[in-house]
Amino acid sequence: MDTHSIESTCQIPLNQKNVNMGKKIIVVGASSGIGRAIAESELANGSSVVLIARREKELESIAKKANKGKEKKAFTLAFDVTKTTQAEKTFTKAVALLSGVDEVYYASGVMPQVEPKEYNNSKDMDMINVNLSGAIAFLNPAASYFTEQKNGTIVGISSIAGERGRKGNPVYNASKAGFNTYLEALRNRLSEVGVQVTTIKPGFVKTPMTEGLKLPEKGLLKAITAEEAAALIRKVVDSKKDEAFVPGVWALVGLIIRNIPNFIFKKLSI
Repeated sequence: MDTHSIESTCQIPLNQKNVNMGKKIIVVGASSGIGRAIAESELANGSSVVLIARREKELESIAKKANKGKEKKAFTLAFDVTKTTQAEKTFTKAVALLSGVDEVYYASGVMPQVEPKEYNNSKDMDMINVNLSGAIAFLNPAASYFTEQKNGTIVGISSIAGERGRKGNPVYNASKAGFNTYLEALRNRLSEVGVQVTTIKPGFVKTPMTEGLKLPEKGLLKAITAEEAAALIRKVVDSKKDEAFVPGVWALVGLIIRNIPNFIFKKLSI
């Protein structure tokens, strides 16, 4: 973890980014999957990034590769997003490390395997705590900061799974649907002060979270890599879209899923 001496009560500095510098970015969930791919891509493009996740060794590995030059670009903060009471302090530390922030990505997510007849409160609460409660706890202070700054971007990595309540994993669907609604509400609030909020809804992506699942290797809905997803997400964010499916073909899938009548949908094995 970065050893800067930063008090949790420090004043959050408003962004004073030099025009010759890259963006200042915070990525929550940066140790693996899409979050890691986003962080590594932004570091490669010259941005300064605070890497946040539970697994400190993974974060240090990413930072070590990025900080080979004279200028330090990658900073690490070990943080468990389920520790919601510590989220604001962690956000404050991250902003202080960067002396401001332009973009905040929330990419933390868990999706444990759930058997067809399994109702497991431990697994379900873990999904709610990481996928939804953790996001709210971290993005609320980001929204407050950007409101004062009157610019900035919040990006939430959600899922196609939030479009409908599927029988395969009820609470994962619910956590992502809740995340979508929260991001929409933030977007409507923050649009009044010039802050962009973007909801990303990936389809099949090859990540540690989907390891072991049978993902399609061919066709329009074939699984893409986390790096491919990160590149597409960057384009969406730059275009300032409110929400986007990644890849775009999943927008059609989402449209179809949302319009299947209930009496048919409940009979489908999806």
